[in-house]
Parts: sequence; C-alpha cells; structure tokens
Amino acid sequence: MANPLEAVWNALKLAIDNADEPTSPLHVIEVGDCWRYLTMVEEFIRFEETGLNTSTDDEIKEMLVDIVRICEGQVKLLGEFMKKEGIPLPDVTSAKPDSDPKDVPLGVKLTDAEISNGIVFKLVICMQTCAHAQANAVRNDVGMMWIRFYTEWITFGSTLKTLMRKRGWIKVPPYYYPPGSPVQ
Repeated sequence: MANPLEAVWNALKLAIDNADEPTSPLHVIEVGDCWRYLTMVEEFIRFEETGLNTSTDDEIKEMLVDIVRICEGQVKLLGEFMKKEGIPLPDVTSAKPDSDPKDVPLGVKLTDAEISNGIVFKLVICMQTCAHAQANAVRNDVGMMWIRFYTEWITFGSTLKTLMRKRGWIKVPPYYYPPGSPVQ
C-alpha cells in the first residue's frame, strides 16, 4: 500500500509545478530561515550522535538512527538548494566520533529518558521553525520544501511518542479539572 503522506506530497508538488510561476530571487527572510534551519538541524545531528554514543538500548538506538537519517536527508536537500541559490552555508560543529557507551562515565552519560526528551524538544523546535518558515515563504518551491520537512517530523514524532508512552518517559502536564466538575 502506498504511503498516504507521499500521495498528498505528490499532489501538492504537481499543483505547484503546474502553476507555471516565474522563479523570483529569495527574499532576506527566506534566506535567513534556510540558514538558521540548516544550522539547527546540523547541531541536532550532534545531539543524536551523542545519544548513539551513550545509549545501549536497541529501541533508542534504532530511533536515533532513524532521526539521523531524516536530518541528514534534510541537510542534503537544503544544502543543495542553498548552494544553487548562492546562500553561504553555515559553519557547523564536526561530527562526534563513535565511542563505546560502556566507556562513558555515569555522571556524563545521558539516560535514555534524557535522550528521548531531548529529541522531543528539538523535534518541536524543528516543527515550529518549518511552520514559521513556510509562512514566510513567497516562492512555492521554498514553501513546499518546508511542508516536506514538517511532514517528516510529524511522521517521526508519532513513532517517538509511542515509544515514550511505552517506556513511561513522556512528560504530561497535570490534568485540569474545572471548578465544579466531577473529580475523576
């Protein structure tokens, strides 16, 4: 069965491609959004590498490998777009070397709950940035790129939420019971 998100993506792309819109130069906010997002996702990868170097949990490691793949795909796509548009690429932190999680001291080592909640925090920031950048986009191709990134985060986020619920790591605010309502 085909991926429903892929079908929506293809329909949107077809509509945009058929719009026959002349390509205008990027405006300064579009450029800033691209530069900021690329920097952010590159730094996100460093956090994920740290998680891979500290966790021994197979499900966490699988989740981290998946999110690294998503981030690297977005970095590649956005980096190529920026080069084509003449936008200088940001200077980012180098990749973390591989290490054995057993060699990381406990006071330094991230727990699996810290890793997953750190990923959630970064995921939310990426989603907000994509939505904001999409709203700023004047060019359709730029707007479509942000929609694509956003849908990748939504898809990944639902899987991560399931894992976090299963493990009891999800942070839930206290429930609200309005005055006068029956206590449950």
